[in-house]
Amino acid sequence: MNESPGGIPPGWGRAHADSSGGQGRGTGGWGPGGGWGGLQQPQAPQPGVVPLRPLSVGEILDGAFSTARRHWKTALGVSFAVAASTQAVGTVITGLWLRDLPDVADLDESTPVREWLDAAVKDLGGTAVMGLVGLVGSVFAAAMLTFVVSRAVLGRPVTTREAWARTRPQLGSMAGLFCLVPLLVVGVFGVGLLPGLLLLASGAEGPGVLAMATGGLAAVALAAWLWVRYSLAAPALVLEKQGAIASMRRSAKLVRGSGWRILGIQLLAALLVFMIGTVVQIPSTVIGLLTSTDLENLSAGFAPGSMSWSYLIITGISATISSTVALPITSGVTALLYMDQRIRRESLDIELTRAAAEDEQK
Repeated sequence: MNESPGGIPPGWGRAHADSSGGQGRGTGGWGPGGGWGGLQQPQAPQPGVVPLRPLSVGEILDGAFSTARRHWKTALGVSFAVAASTQAVGTVITGLWLRDLPDVADLDESTPVREWLDAAVKDLGGTAVMGLVGLVGSVFAAAMLTFVVSRAVLGRPVTTREAWARTRPQLGSMAGLFCLVPLLVVGVFGVGLLPGLLLLASGAEGPGVLAMATGGLAAVALAAWLWVRYSLAAPALVLEKQGAIASMRRSAKLVRGSGWRILGIQLLAALLVFMIGTVVQIPSTVIGLLTSTDLENLSAGFAPGSMSWSYLIITGISATISSTVALPITSGVTALLYMDQRIRRESLDIELTRAAAEDEQK
């Protein structure tokens, strides 16, 4: 079967809205058995990890795990490469840069201002570098794993080399997207907290605290809304080959009217990933503390100045394992949510079913 010039399987490109204003078949009716309005419908085809129809919550989560299981060489290979490289850089930065920082709890009014400034500059510098490394890793992982899911839906094999070749042209736009959304969130918090900070600076402590609390709560709500609104921008960018701004608009259109459902599924996926990560990291954290040089005061293992290299390496390994498992799940859920919304609004399943049928005829 021939693919589009960019290597994206047919049907994944942007479709025109139907005559109902882009709402497609709506948001309800289909259950796991494929019924509609109480009438029994033909079984939906399932050439890959999910049936080609509107998906239930369980099917989206199962599809993400199935993608990681069926295409483990590519999915786990990509996520391991990203997790290992970013975690290695983070461990080295922490060990060489942040380990010697003074404990903030030990600084008081008698501490010279220069020590405060040195600690703040090093802390912010190290955090910025690790944030940049994490951003680069997230860009690579999101782009390549989204492509893996697009192939898994049609039951097609995909290699790491192919995923890299197909998504490499979109990495620049993906980096822009991954910068724009956090900047929007930071701007929201800045605007929300600024009035309270100004009141505190003027000496009005009571009104300032109240304004900061009110603005902070409003900022949290607006930031969550923005996160959901643009949560499908990454798969739209990769699979429809759009720029960062265009993919954000596309995500907003797909999410409209389904925000609470998408928020709930994303939070559920995040909870599952958190639980998996906790199970993986607890044993290694204990081992890291036990092998720390400061055995008489294990709590000191959490302080930057007391972290031994053995502690950093062991916890870094556990974090790498946790991220290797987490990245395919989070990327898979997001990509399948994107597919689900397009099926509900644009009947994407018709194009995907046609593509799967052509594959079978080969």
